[in-house]
Amino acid sequence: MNLEEGENVLCTVEKIQGTTVFVRIENGPEGTIVTSEIAPGRIRNIRDYVVPNKKIVCKVLRLKQGNIELSLRRVTQKETKEVLDKYQQEKSYGSILKSVVGEQALNILEKIREKESLYDFFEEAKTNPKEIEKILGKEKAAKILGIINTQKIKSIKIKKEIKLTTQDSDGLDKIKDVLSNKEIIVKYIGRGRYSLESEAENPKIADKKIQKFSEEIEKKAKILGMEFSIVEGK
Repeated sequence: MNLEEGENVLCTVEKIQGTTVFVRIENGPEGTIVTSEIAPGRIRNIRDYVVPNKKIVCKVLRLKQGNIELSLRRVTQKETKEVLDKYQQEKSYGSILKSVVGEQALNILEKIREKESLYDFFEEAKTNPKEIEKILGKEKAAKILGIINTQKIKSIKIKKEIKLTTQDSDGLDKIKDVLSNKEIIVKYIGRGRYSLESEAENPKIADKKIQKFSEEIEKKAKILGMEFSIVEGK
């Protein structure tokens, strides 16, 4: 399992020893959370936040010397929801696979996870069935994709908050022009702040659309002499 710093991962709490929480990353290795990364402020009792066997979403802080340092407090509610939605969809994909191939499903799942997450594998298979056909053959691959494509899959919303201001007399018209986009929902929050919202079944696709639009806004704002910034943590 290839992990990156800053990545959000689903974990199961295994044990609590002193001021350290030991967790098992879903389909991956063990990681640790120190008390200061459990929650902001003073913590009187760690068990108010984590208990053995509880599933939690953590952020990868550091990967060093074979140890994975994680944080619970740095994960937003939005990020937690995204990871849990993805986990539920993975479970659905696993159930569909088992319904078609039976007991072979466990070995196939392990083979898939050696290279990528189950979620990413099946999302890619929807538009490019080459890899799933390699593993299962065309007939079984077609059957699985047929079931997946008839499912009503919940779309996931990705949001980002930005700040865009100008002192020009025609500033409002310029802002409207800069923020015009058919694929992204733009909402005014107040005091020069706007939320950008994208929705898709695959959160990566939604995130890429917002990222691309943010870069376009920044370029236009620079040309027009406007002030632009991304509101961190939003």
